Order: sequence, then structure tokens, then C-alpha cells
Amino acid sequence: MASERVERRLMAILAADVAGYSRLMGVDEEGTLAQLKAHRRELTDPKIAEHRGRIVKTTGDGLLAEFAVLSMRCAAPSKSRTR
Repeated sequence: MASERVERRLMAILAADVAGYSRLMGVDEEGTLAQLKAHRRELTDPKIAEHRGRIVKTTGDGLLAEFAVLSMRCAAPSKSRTR
């Protein structure tokens, strides 16, 4: 047991979900799902990949992604979007 090497990785976890998802689904289920899929395809998934992240799990309106600690800039808003 003492001769076994343990590999450790420092990772950051991003947990995200859509605010108001249940209400939106109640109003327009098909439209909400279409918008969620489009948003993931056009923005979320490419941003996660750009920052070398990996989606671990998706659940309805949520997702769980992991990043090497150096890639935490993905979750921070860019200066152009905060103005």
C-alpha cells in the first residue's frame, strides 16, 4: 500500500442552472427547451471548451463542469459584458 502513488488534481467545479426555469417551462415548454439547447450550443458549451473545461453532468436546466484551477476565467464576466 505504501508503494502506491496517488494522483491528485486541483480542480474547480462550476455548478449552474437557469433562474426561473420552472416558470418558463410552465409558460412555453417547447420554446424554453429550444432556447436552452441553442444557448448551450452557441455560448455555454463553446465557453467551457475554450477554457479547457469538461461537462461532467447535465440535468434539465443545470450542468456541472470541471476545470483545471488555471481556467477559472470562464465563470468570470468579461469586461465588455459588464458595461
